[in-house]
Amino acid sequence: MSTATQNLTAAHAEVKAEIARTDTKTALLLAFVGAVLAGAWTIARGLPLSVPAYVSGGLGMALLIGAAGLLLRSVRPSLGGRHGFPLWATLTAEEIADTAACRNLAADIAGLSRLAVAKFTCLRRAVDLTCAGGALLILSVVFALGGAA
Repeated sequence: MSTATQNLTAAHAEVKAEIARTDTKTALLLAFVGAVLAGAWTIARGLPLSVPAYVSGGLGMALLIGAAGLLLRSVRPSLGGRHGFPLWATLTAEEIADTAACRNLAADIAGLSRLAVAKFTCLRRAVDLTCAGGALLILSVVFALGGAA
């Protein structure tokens, strides 16, 4: 196996590993956002909330719901791609053998890399929304406990 082929194989494995890492991070963050939403709802029901607490808490919850939407979008399967199993599903057995025989690993790397970047972009935006939403929820608690009117 040539050095170029080894490098392409390593790059292909790296991109696939990055996609798996993104999916794992997304699952953990989705569970965290769900727990924060449930906890905030439970706490809010037991506190006397002022208007500023309602506003900041509502905005915080909205940002967390937006983050959950981005996370779900990140893990939504992309079945229209021309790389990996979506490609194999459109081919006959003979076409799969022909495609595998002259497989363009560089094209697979490019396609999978675009998928990984899209997933990481959604994940990054979701983290930003989660931080902003959490800060607004904390502000809401401060308003509720501080008695701001």
